[in-house]
Amino acid sequence: QVQLVESGGGLVQAGGSLRLSCAASSSILSSDGMGWYRLAPGKQRELVATIAGSGYLDYADSVKGRFTISRDTAKNTVYLQMNRLKPEDTAVYYCRLWAARFGVRDYWGQGTQVTVSS
Repeated sequence: QVQLVESGGGLVQAGGSLRLSCAASSSILSSDGMGWYRLAPGKQRELVATIAGSGYLDYADSVKGRFTISRDTAKNTVYLQMNRLKPEDTAVYYCRLWAARFGVRDYWGQGTQVTVSS
């Protein structure tokens, strides 16, 4: 069982920046996949950014050039640096962990609220 705890959300004005963190309760490996997803009111959950076990990075088109995902395996943490935030980035952001060593199981954090005011 792995617990993921997100932090770093908050209220920010449009154009501002936030850095989200997701800390795992146990060791993460460089071969693990981790990612950030978000859920906005009235919308479906969407992928924001992921980092695969291969190191491949994937971003939603809406955040490319503004958001950067990274991980620090020594700290068992994945980050999401969010720059030039827009009101449409307002959502609850969730961290996800998956790996072949977990089989079909994946793990999710409890979410952190990001609100961008115009």
